[in-house]
Amino acid sequence: MLLSKKQPSAANQWIEKVKYQKSREPYFKFLVNPHFRYTAFLFVFLSLWFLLQFFWFPPTKTRPLPKTQYPTTTVAAVSTATYEVHQNPKTTAKSSSLKCNGRVSVYVYNLPAEFNLGLLDDCSHLNVYTNMCPHVANHGLGQTLDNMDLGSSDSNPWYATHQFIAEMIFHARVENHPCRTWDPAKANLFYVPFYGGLHVSSKFREQNHKIRDALAVGLIEYLLDQPTWHKHFGKDHFIALGRTSWDFMRTDSGPDFGANCLLNLPSVKNMSVLTVERNPWKGSNQHGIPYPSYFHPSTSDQMLTWQRRMRQSNRPYLFSFIGAPRKGVDKAAIRNEMIKQCMESTRCKLLKCDRGSPKCYNPSEILRVMRESQFCLQAPGDSFTRRSTFDSILSGCIPVFFSRHTAYTQYAWFLPEEASKYSVYMDEQGDESKRIEEELLKISKEEVERMQATVIDMIPRLTYAHPNASSSDLGFEDVVDVALEALAQHVKNKIQDDLAIADSR
Repeated sequence: MLLSKKQPSAANQWIEKVKYQKSREPYFKFLVNPHFRYTAFLFVFLSLWFLLQFFWFPPTKTRPLPKTQYPTTTVAAVSTATYEVHQNPKTTAKSSSLKCNGRVSVYVYNLPAEFNLGLLDDCSHLNVYTNMCPHVANHGLGQTLDNMDLGSSDSNPWYATHQFIAEMIFHARVENHPCRTWDPAKANLFYVPFYGGLHVSSKFREQNHKIRDALAVGLIEYLLDQPTWHKHFGKDHFIALGRTSWDFMRTDSGPDFGANCLLNLPSVKNMSVLTVERNPWKGSNQHGIPYPSYFHPSTSDQMLTWQRRMRQSNRPYLFSFIGAPRKGVDKAAIRNEMIKQCMESTRCKLLKCDRGSPKCYNPSEILRVMRESQFCLQAPGDSFTRRSTFDSILSGCIPVFFSRHTAYTQYAWFLPEEASKYSVYMDEQGDESKRIEEELLKISKEEVERMQATVIDMIPRLTYAHPNASSSDLGFEDVVDVALEALAQHVKNKIQDDLAIADSR
């Protein structure tokens, strides 16, 4: 081991000695003999060098590290066992590259612009219901929320992020990810950055199925021409979609609400599909990823500051509900029941979103209600899942589910296995859902505090970090980190299983 203390080299010592001797007259004649002086110089130099090596660098014994041991990580790192951000005051190194550890190496396809960024040129028509131009800004984070007085640190991490924009944020994060490789030969994951959600929402009213499906079909034709596809026939490839799987699984038997055929294509079934809502019955290759909320930190300090504030929040309401009534027998029944019970209780805070209430579109107001509540009711929306689940966790509010498909069958990579540690379940058809307040009051104060602590510890891995965050400053695992590591293991297992089957034949 080299020491930081700098010592003069043996050669420099000898040079200084010679300079000193040259200033004096020789006492013996043989000293002026050039052959003798050369031999003496060589002897003295080698002697000094040997002594320097022996005394200054004594032999040491080194102890090899165990194969699974890695250097101490960062100032703030996520423990996957407790979902908590831990601070390590003994080190100032913040290296996110340790996340890869040779397990994740992702190659990003440079797709023709028509499949992603080119779609943004017509951003005002990317959704038949709203102008998406403000929402695709800042890599999909949307417009900054300057009115969010929620304690940001050095930079503002708050954005008015659209709930169906995850595919853009995911793309931007992977582009800047420390596990990215530019060499396909070194990759174990191949990311296809297709903005399928933005495209499908622009074609919801297109009656011609061939036109509606054209871009999805074109994408697969492009992939089939790539040499990287044929190594494992797409089993090491994945896409991330910002809309629910139902928008890409049109059926001939059911009603046509504007979906295309992307996830029904045989080649896509070989791939892994990340989506904000998977099909619980026909989505074996689908994996749920969280809806994006409004918080996109770029440093561990921002994350720790927010978690600390949530732990200190005063929560005067036992429970709250934010949402609008729904049409349809099943959807209307549970929502109407929640609204009714909340209006009748002094322990409930209701933010009713009918008739275009502006508060329901104000992130500051939404998070304020949740920060003041111990439990947040999560009724199914237009589909099983809803962004509100992740808003509630961001706010440290314990989610109460009424369908197992709202979270439990969706986000296995991101949520603790034991659902009771972070949530409450009441079957929407059961008696419990008819007496919500009574059931919640049965939970002890100590149990509520434990569940709240778990929920707040989960925030990092359910958050999309800012795409421009430096890997050395981030210091925690976000949605993209968790997804890439889980994907790498999933793909590895899938390929190994295929090889085992092939060998057994």
